[in-house]
Amino acid sequence: METALLTSLVLFGLFFLLLAIGVPISVGIGISSIVSALTFVPLDVITFTAAQKLFQGINSFTLLALIFFMLSGSIMNNGGIAIRLINLAKLLVGRLPGALAHTNVVGNMLFGSISGSAVASAAAIGGLMNPMQKKEGYDPSFSAAVNIASAPAGLLIPPTTAFIVYSLVSGGTSISALFMAGYLPGILMGVSIMITAYFIAKRAKYPISDKLTFKQGLKVIIDALPSLSLIIVVIGGIVAGVFTATEGAAVAVLYSIILSFFYKQIKLFQIPNILKETVVMTGIVLFLVGASSIMSWVMAYAGIPRAISELLLSVSENPIIILLLMNIILLIVGTFMDITPAILIFSPIFLPIALQIGIDPVHFGVILIFNLCIGITTPPVGSALFVGSSIANVSIESVIRPLMKMYVPLVITLLLITYFPWFSLAIPKLFGLM
Repeated sequence: METALLTSLVLFGLFFLLLAIGVPISVGIGISSIVSALTFVPLDVITFTAAQKLFQGINSFTLLALIFFMLSGSIMNNGGIAIRLINLAKLLVGRLPGALAHTNVVGNMLFGSISGSAVASAAAIGGLMNPMQKKEGYDPSFSAAVNIASAPAGLLIPPTTAFIVYSLVSGGTSISALFMAGYLPGILMGVSIMITAYFIAKRAKYPISDKLTFKQGLKVIIDALPSLSLIIVVIGGIVAGVFTATEGAAVAVLYSIILSFFYKQIKLFQIPNILKETVVMTGIVLFLVGASSIMSWVMAYAGIPRAISELLLSVSENPIIILLLMNIILLIVGTFMDITPAILIFSPIFLPIALQIGIDPVHFGVILIFNLCIGITTPPVGSALFVGSSIANVSIESVIRPLMKMYVPLVITLLLITYFPWFSLAIPKLFGLM
């Protein structure tokens, strides 16, 4: 217990200090892990072991799925898919008060699920929606808040890289089950924002969209079908066992290339730049995964997860209280840490506790990622917050007030998902994945 306390103080104290002075998070993880390991092993041992763990952390076939899905998302961001999904969203929710706000939410859900990136959604959908909303008299801060709050919904609706990272660090939790588990929570996240936006829009008397004719509506659906078919092909293939998650990700890359050329929104000369962007992004993520493997080994060797488990269980053995405490900690963590490093660091700490109190690892994965999805919309370092504010050309300070109204339904939805496992586990069980 004393070793765990000393190691955890050095590990997390140094890690947060390095973050505070602006050291890149992956470098901070590596340095703090090596220094903290010196409290119980010699330098030559930790140097050798750290190199070994760094390699083992990225020596995983599952990580290819992460890389391919990131490449697929990069291709789609340049492939003219966003406007077609916005038109479809407008067709579905355009008759509600504040039609363009609801269109923004549904557009983020659709585009985010295809691209697998909250930041890409906030930029692509927000970039197209903000000028339309401004033209119709929407408050720019309200428009930005709706865009920011709904952008992470696509991180829950598959295919999503967040579940792949969690599967890797949790010891091989079924990616297919996680993908299916994300549907209802992701939809609930979007719907909770829409309900809030509905009441705000009704009070502000924001307009509804013009009704489309049957012919216009049919054209919108036909235009969007090729993009939506990606989800059906990839997720359907994975769930049906036609191919693995990694093979499905490769199929997504091929499909997105064909679709982008079909839409005539991407040129051959753009491909090298897209590949370069993906290489840079995956390099960052892989180094992060490798560095986190060192941290996971240090925590396990020092008994930190066990010590934290004993500490939490000493407060209460009631699963309701334990889950509430974990939610509070994860919400706080999400305010200053991006989703991928947070998954890599806190899954090994909280998953054993969740298992000990009878929480299914698939259900816990959804709880974890939902918490961190809220985190990327919050100050001081929320990536979706910064991108959404920048796209809307409004200050973060002006966005915070309307965003506060969005956090209330998001937290209520989080508690609903936390304490009612059915929302996460119903679909995986329906498809025989659990």
